[in-house]
Amino acid sequence: MSRHAPFAPRRGGARATTWWGRAWLRSVEESAYGEGDLRAGRRLARAGVVGGILVEPGRLVASLAVPEGGSVTASVVLPILAAAERDALVEVVGAEAGRIAALLSGDLPEGLADHLEEAGVELIPSSFASSCTCDAWVQPCGHAIALLTQVAWLSEADPLVLLALHGVPREELLAQLADRVGPADRAGDAGGQVTAEPDLDAAEDAARFAAYLLSRVDPDQER
Repeated sequence: MSRHAPFAPRRGGARATTWWGRAWLRSVEESAYGEGDLRAGRRLARAGVVGGILVEPGRLVASLAVPEGGSVTASVVLPILAAAERDALVEVVGAEAGRIAALLSGDLPEGLADHLEEAGVELIPSSFASSCTCDAWVQPCGHAIALLTQVAWLSEADPLVLLALHGVPREELLAQLADRVGPADRAGDAGGQVTAEPDLDAAEDAARFAAYLLSRVDPDQER
């Protein structure tokens, strides 16, 4: 579970700049009941009235300020990956050198999403189930659309947010990927000789893992 700081007001449109941000917003558009709800949601997202976004497995929550004073709370429920799907996700991410480094640097290779879909893992939901404490008679209401719009922006800065929503937080993903690299992979052949030179992508993945592991060390334990 993590809470992300509110976005400041934005000028211009609510467009996304990455392929996954655009795909997320297309799903939002397809989930909306009408164009009026979409326009209202985008306007609220740009206005900066959405509070800090709570991201937890299978759920998004945020409070939004309303003109008459006070606030409403919007929430969105998403499917959590089953154990077999989580295993498939880890397998796909670790299958090609460079994917780990790409994710940690804020990129989401389009080929990765294609391979996840082939493995039965839907990274970008095709629809959203939402609720809100406002009196709207249809969902997603403008408040829920504003929340979903800002989640697209959030995922553009950190695509691992998408995995956390599906029940695979950053720390768990990296830990499972580290476990996936067994002793044989690290040691090379039986004589302890590495049979091939690692490529640059693999080296970058290793460096990212090293930085991650060092960040998890408790300094007090080293004294």
